[in-house]
Amino acid sequence: MKQNLSEKLKNMLSKEKLKSMSRTVLEFIFNPPLLICLGIAWIITNGWSYVVFGLGVFLDIPVMIGIASAYLAFLWVPFTPEKIITVIIAITLLKKFFPNDEKTLKKLENLYAKYKVKKETVKESARESFHESVQDTIETIAIKQTSRE
Repeated sequence: MKQNLSEKLKNMLSKEKLKSMSRTVLEFIFNPPLLICLGIAWIITNGWSYVVFGLGVFLDIPVMIGIASAYLAFLWVPFTPEKIITVIIAITLLKKFFPNDEKTLKKLENLYAKYKVKKETVKESARESFHESVQDTIETIAIKQTSRE
């Protein structure tokens, strides 16, 4: 089992695979249409608060400072959904503004397809684990009952 696990780790962390993955990720992220859409989405979700905070400080308007700083404080709390929302908005904008950018849209479709396959695999694995543990529990209970008799 340990040897099998170490072989899996070696395969996962091979230099060629890491290079290929990092190149794919960088090409995807630094794609100009996607960067434009991420920028617009960031302004929609976050940027306004920085601008409002700056204007509030510059113009000495406490209400602007209070609202913007409260929202900014919320953004810096761990596990805020803002990043997820930003990416969803960016993908929506990408589909709307750049429908002919087939390269990026195809990569997004491939990522989604891989996610669905992985999700099903994890579900099946969890189901099998659960059934095995239930079966083990039933067997243990049966053994205890027969030993009592």
